[in-house]
Amino acid sequence: MDAELNGMPSGLSAVEVRERLDRDGWNELPSSKKRSWVAMLIDVVREPMFLMLIACGLIYLLLGSMEDALMLLGFVVVMIFIAVVQENRTERALETLRDLTSPRALVIREGRQQRIAGREVVRDDIILLAEGDRVPADAVLLFSSGLSTDESLLTGESFAVSKRSRQDDAGPVPQGDEAERSSVYSGTLVVKGRGMARVLETGLRTRIGMIGAALHGLEPEEGLLQKQMRRIVQTISIYSVVLCVIVAVAYSLTRHDWLNGLLAGLTLAMATLPEEFPMVLLIFLAIGAWRISRHNVLTRRLTAIETLGAATVLCVDKTGTLTENRMSVRKIHAGGGFYDLDGHEAGLPEAVHETVEYSILASPPDPFDPMEKAMRELGERALANTEHLHRDWELLKEYQLSEHLLAMSHVWRSKTGNQMVIAAKGAPEAIFDLCHFDSGRLASLQAAVEQLASDGMRVIGVAKALFGKSPLPEEQHDYDFTFVGLLGLEDPVREGVPEALQECRDAGMRMIMITGDYPATARRIGEQIGLPETEQLISGTELEGMDERQLDERIASTSIFARVQPGQKLRIVQALKKRNEVVAMTGDGVNDAPALKAAHIGIAMGARGTDVAREAASLVLVDDHFDSIVQAVRMGRRIYDNLQKAMAFILSVHLPIAGMSLIPALLDWPLALLPAHILFLELIIDPSCSIVFEMEREEAGVMKRPPRRLDEALLGRKVLVRSLVQGISIFLAVLTVYALMTLNGYGEGESRMIAFTGIVIGNLGLIFSNRSWNESMFRSMKTPNKALWWVTGGTLFFLCIVIGVPFVRELFRFSAPQWQQLPPALFLSMICFILPDIVKRPLFRAFFQG
Repeated sequence: MDAELNGMPSGLSAVEVRERLDRDGWNELPSSKKRSWVAMLIDVVREPMFLMLIACGLIYLLLGSMEDALMLLGFVVVMIFIAVVQENRTERALETLRDLTSPRALVIREGRQQRIAGREVVRDDIILLAEGDRVPADAVLLFSSGLSTDESLLTGESFAVSKRSRQDDAGPVPQGDEAERSSVYSGTLVVKGRGMARVLETGLRTRIGMIGAALHGLEPEEGLLQKQMRRIVQTISIYSVVLCVIVAVAYSLTRHDWLNGLLAGLTLAMATLPEEFPMVLLIFLAIGAWRISRHNVLTRRLTAIETLGAATVLCVDKTGTLTENRMSVRKIHAGGGFYDLDGHEAGLPEAVHETVEYSILASPPDPFDPMEKAMRELGERALANTEHLHRDWELLKEYQLSEHLLAMSHVWRSKTGNQMVIAAKGAPEAIFDLCHFDSGRLASLQAAVEQLASDGMRVIGVAKALFGKSPLPEEQHDYDFTFVGLLGLEDPVREGVPEALQECRDAGMRMIMITGDYPATARRIGEQIGLPETEQLISGTELEGMDERQLDERIASTSIFARVQPGQKLRIVQALKKRNEVVAMTGDGVNDAPALKAAHIGIAMGARGTDVAREAASLVLVDDHFDSIVQAVRMGRRIYDNLQKAMAFILSVHLPIAGMSLIPALLDWPLALLPAHILFLELIIDPSCSIVFEMEREEAGVMKRPPRRLDEALLGRKVLVRSLVQGISIFLAVLTVYALMTLNGYGEGESRMIAFTGIVIGNLGLIFSNRSWNESMFRSMKTPNKALWWVTGGTLFFLCIVIGVPFVRELFRFSAPQWQQLPPALFLSMICFILPDIVKRPLFRAFFQG
C-alpha cells in the first residue's frame, strides 16, 4: 500500500453528492423493462379463463341474450382489474427486492467511511475496494496493494488483471495501457488485494453501460413448489377438459341443444380450471420475500422461501452473528505476565506498551475491521503522549494474510531511523511460526494462548523485526521476527441469542457454530449462549485428517467446529447433506461462496459480507444477527402454512361449484349454475386465496413443531383429504336442498337462488375455517385480519344486490325471494358455513393425523 494511506482524503460532502445525483442520475443500468399496464392486460386476457368467458359471451349473443352477454362483459372487466392489480403488486414486490439486494459500496464521504447502495455512488466519490468486492463504478486507482480484478464480464477472459495506482491523480487522465492498469471498471470483481479509487463514470457512462450489459438481479426460479404446482395444474386441467366434453355432449344429446350444451360444458370448465394456483404461488413467494425483508433478511432467490420452513441445521459463524462484532482488548500477555485492562491502562509496563504499539503498526492506518479498531482505540488511550504512536512514519509495503499463513505484516520507514521496522500480527500459531520457536518456548506460549482462549477471548499474536537492506523480500518468513506479546480481545454475545437458540431447539433445528477461534474460546461462547454438547468439538486440523466415514459419525453429535478455514465449510455442508439434513449456512468471505452455493439456504452477511458471498447466497442478513435468521425461519413456516391453506381452500371451493355444474346437467335437471354465477364466485375466490390467506398470522406453536420434509407434497394426503371432505360436504348439502326443491315443485329460479346462496356462504365458511387448522373458526376470529372482513362484507353486500335488485336478479336467472324460501335458505346457509369447521373436530382430526 502506498504512503498516501496516511493522507486519507475526506471525500465528497452531502451537498456535492446531491449535486452530482441531480446532474448524472443514479449509478444503475436499465433493468429488464418494467411491464406496462397494457402488457399485463394482454397477458391476463390471454389466460384460458378469460378466453372461455369471451366464448360464453359469443354464445349468449348467438342465443339472442344481449343482457347476459353484457353482464359477462362487466364481470370480465372486474376480474381483469383484480388480476392486473395482483400482478402489479407482485411486480412491485419483486422490484423492491431487486433494489434491496443490489451491490453495495464502501465510500469515504465527509471524512468517514460509509457503506451505501451501489446505485448511490456518484462521480468523484472515493471508494475503498477489498478482495471479494464488486466494483460499483468506473474509477481510477489512487493507490493499491496487490490489487487484481476479474474483468471477464467485460473481456470474456477469466484470468486476473493486475492493477496499480496512478502516480499523479491531479494530472490528465492516462491513456492506453497505463489507463488500463490504473483503472477499475463497474461490475468487475476484486479477486486479490485492496485499494482506493476515485470514481470517473457512473451508470450508462461506464464501460459496462456503453456495451449494454445488464446486471444480474432477483428473478423467480423454479423450485420444488413450482414443479409440484405445474404437475397439479396439468392433472386438474386434464380432468377439467374431459368433464367439460362429457357435460357438453350429455347435455346436447339429452336436450338436443348444442349451443346450450357448449355453454354448460364451458361453465363446468370455468368451475374446475385451476387458474388461481400459479398466481397464488408467485404472490405468496414475492410478498413473503418482502415480509421477510422487514426482519432484516433480504431474499435473492425466491426458492429459498419455500426451503426455510424445512431447515433442520443452521450452520452459523460466531463473530458478528452470535456475537456483537464489537471488539475490545481485555487482556494482554507480554513480558511473561498477564495484564487485565478493563479501562485501567495507566501504569502498564513497557512490554504491554510495545505489544499495543506493534499491533497498531501491523494494522491499516484507518482500520475498518472491528478487531483492528479495538487495537487503535486502546493505543489512543494507553499510548497518548508517548513515543509509541508513529503518525509520521511511511508505510512501504504490506504483506497480506493468506490461507497458508494467517498473519499480516507492514513495513515502515521512520523519519529518523535508517532501518525499516516490520510489525506482524495474526493467529498465534502463525506468529510463533514466523518467530521460529523451539518446542519449550512454544509450549509455554501455547499455555498462555489456552488461558486467554478459555476466558472466551479471541487471541492475536504480535511480533516485530528490523530490516536494513533493499529490496524488500517477497515473503514474511524472510524477516528475523522477535515475539512481542499476545492480545486477548473480547466480543460480547449478542442480546437475544440464547433465547433465539432455544427457539431453534424447540422448532427441531440444530445449530452448529463454526469459528476460526481457538477451541477453548468457542466452547466458552457456546456455554454462554446455551449450545448443547459443547464438549463435542471438531477442530480444523482434525477435520483435515478425517475421512468421510469418520466425519459422518462425528458430525451427528458435534455442535462446534473451531479453528476452521473458510474452504472447509464446503465439506461440512456436504457431510450434513449426505445425512439428509436441510442446511442453512452463513458466510461472508470469498472462500465461503462454494459452501453458500452448496447449502440448501446460503445466507450472506450484509454488514461485513463480500459481494461474492452475497451473489452466491440465497438470503442476505442485513444486520448479521442470529435472531434474524430464526425470525426468517418462522416467517418461512408461516408463508408455507398459509400457502398450503390457500391451496386447500382453492381445491375445496371448486368442488361444490364443479359438482353443481355437473350433476344437474347429467340428470336432466335445470342448470344450477350459469357462467355469471361462476364469475361471481371467482370474485370471492381470487382475493380470498391471494390476500386473506397471505395476510394470515402464523399458527400458535409454529416454532414448536419439527421441520417439514423438504420433499413434502404441498397437497399431501392430510391436506387433500381435508379439502375433499370440506368441499364434498358443502356440495352434498347444496345438492340435497337443490334436489328436494326441484323434485317438490319449487321453481327453477327459486332452487337456483337457494343453491347459489348456499355455495356463496359455504365459500365464506371455507375461508373462516381454513384460517387455522388447529383452532375452531370462532376462536380464530379473535385474530385480526382486515382483508378477511373486507372480503366477507363485500361478498354479503353483493349477494344482497344479486338477490334484492330486480334487474340484477333477472340477469342471474333468480326468482323474487319469498318468505317460504327463508327456512331452506337459512338452513342451507348455516349448514354450509359450519360444515368446513366440523371436519376439524377431534374425530376428523384423529383421522387426518393418523
